[in-house]
Amino acid sequence: MPELPEVEHVTRALQRLVAGRSIETAELRRARLAPDTIPSKFASDLAKASINFVHRRGKHILFDLNNARTLIVHLRMSGRFMLLTPDDPDPKFTHAVFYFTDQTRLIFQDQRHFGLMKIVRTNKLYEAKELTKLAPEPFSDEFSASYLSNTLKSSGRVIKEVLLDQTKICGVGNIYASEAMFRAGISPRRRASNVPKSRVGPLFESIIAVLMEAIEAQSLVTPDPVVIGEGVYGVSDERWQVYDREGDACPTCTTAIRRIRQGARSTYFCPKCQR
Repeated sequence: MPELPEVEHVTRALQRLVAGRSIETAELRRARLAPDTIPSKFASDLAKASINFVHRRGKHILFDLNNARTLIVHLRMSGRFMLLTPDDPDPKFTHAVFYFTDQTRLIFQDQRHFGLMKIVRTNKLYEAKELTKLAPEPFSDEFSASYLSNTLKSSGRVIKEVLLDQTKICGVGNIYASEAMFRAGISPRRRASNVPKSRVGPLFESIIAVLMEAIEAQSLVTPDPVVIGEGVYGVSDERWQVYDREGDACPTCTTAIRRIRQGARSTYFCPKCQR
C-alpha cells in the first residue's frame, strides 16, 4: 500500500506531466473503480475538461479540472498511472483511460482491483466522504505536538493502530509507523494513552522526519518515461532501520529486531530500545 511519500511522488509527477492537458474523452472500463458514477456519466463529466493542476490530500490524488469538478483517485494496493502514445498498447488491467487532445493518453492500471475514483464538484471537494474525516496533513500547522498529544491521550488503542488511523494521523502507513516508533523509542504494544509525555515530542518529530526523508529520497529517483511513479515503492529500503529487518541487529543496541502481527500487518521493533 503506497504511503504519503509515495503518493506525493506520484502527485508531483502527474503535475509535471499532465497539468495543462485537455481531456478529449474518458473511458471507465471497470465500473467498480468509480462505484458512485455510471460509465457514461464518468465520460461526460470529464470530456472536454482541462487539468488545471494535480494535488494531494492524505493518500488521495486530486485532479483539479477547469469544469468545476475534481477527480479523486486512491491508488490502494496496486493502482498506477501510465502516460502512453498512440503506438503503445493498453496494458492488462487497464481500468480507466483519459484521451488527451495531443493524442497521448493517461491510463489507470490496477492488477489487484482495489483502486478508487470519484468525481465531485470542486466547491464541495472537502465535503466528500473520502476526505472529510481525514486528520490534518503532517506538514501543516494543524498537525503539532499538542495535537498529537491530545490524540494519543484520548485513545485506548495501541499506538500502532492510532498511527495507521487516517482520521487521527494522516498519511502514515505500516512502514513509516514502525520507523517513527523506533526513532521515538516507543513500543508498538504500548497503549496510545500511556505514551509518556516525554516521548510525544520525539514521536511527533520522528513522524515528520521519516516522511520528509522518504519524499526527499524519492525525488532523486530517475523518472520512468511511461509508468508514473515507477521505482518509488521501496526506494528507502536502505534507509529503514527496523522495517522488514527481522533478526537483524538493532542499529542502536545490536539486539535482534523482532516482528509481531498487529491488525493483520507486520510491525518491526527493537524490544530493548522501544519501551
